[in-house]
Amino acid sequence: MKFNKGIVFVLLGAACFGFTPIFAKLGFSYGYSLGQITIAQMLISFILIWSITLIRRSSFKGLTKKNILQIMMTGCFIGLTTVFYYASMQYLPASLAIILMFQFIWIGIILEWIFSKVTPAPMTILSILLILIGVFFASNIINGDIQGLPIKGFVFGILSAFTYAGFIFFSGKVAVNVDALTRSSVMVTGSSAMVFILFMRDIPTVFPLEGNLVTVGIGVSLFGAVLPPLFYAVGAPLISGGIANILTSIELPITILLASVILSELVTPLQWVGTAIILLAIILNELGSNLFRIKRQI
Repeated sequence: MKFNKGIVFVLLGAACFGFTPIFAKLGFSYGYSLGQITIAQMLISFILIWSITLIRRSSFKGLTKKNILQIMMTGCFIGLTTVFYYASMQYLPASLAIILMFQFIWIGIILEWIFSKVTPAPMTILSILLILIGVFFASNIINGDIQGLPIKGFVFGILSAFTYAGFIFFSGKVAVNVDALTRSSVMVTGSSAMVFILFMRDIPTVFPLEGNLVTVGIGVSLFGAVLPPLFYAVGAPLISGGIANILTSIELPITILLASVILSELVTPLQWVGTAIILLAIILNELGSNLFRIKRQI
């Protein structure tokens, strides 16, 4: 029963991320700049997460001056991911921006190889190749639909993948003994500070927050920074790490589906094939080695 409950919460957390492009695109359609949207998101996220942390009286045990700075620096990676991801969506369809960001999977494997000396297993290498094949189909290169799209959109998309991979890599190594909600609060403090510095010139244009910007800010904050960590905090401990990683990949098809239904973006059957290949690669990478181990034991 607990296992099923964990699956539900992790799926809900991953599904929430799929809604962030909807609100980001809505913000751009209202005429707001990248700086205004990200400032609103970080400000609202900061208030919401710290409010929850203080109301729940989360433990601050284990926090030191040194690891507070480390946690804030880790938060800068997720802040940069938000900036690059939204910047990519300014120039590209949301369905393509999310595919580019999902390259964090193989980038993260390379980071582990370089910095942690963890040599990729043959199954991992196969998964990387499948991901690249999936990207080839999902980006619709064959039909030439990406021709004419600004190259800066692709650059921002790949940058979001690198920063997200960096966030995952360092968040698993920095102050892991600190309460998860407290860590999230300190992280959002770091990401907020970085965004405010990056878009300092946009700050006067954000205040006072007007209706539409509040709507957009609440949307990207709730679905991108507040609800997913809370759902993961409840569900992840109830299931294995490999299963959790596979379940979080549902963000990819949900984002593409919502982009097609709500944003009216054209998603071809070939793009769905590419998406399916990427998901298959993720499943193989997480479960493949375990399956082979079981077969050997048999």
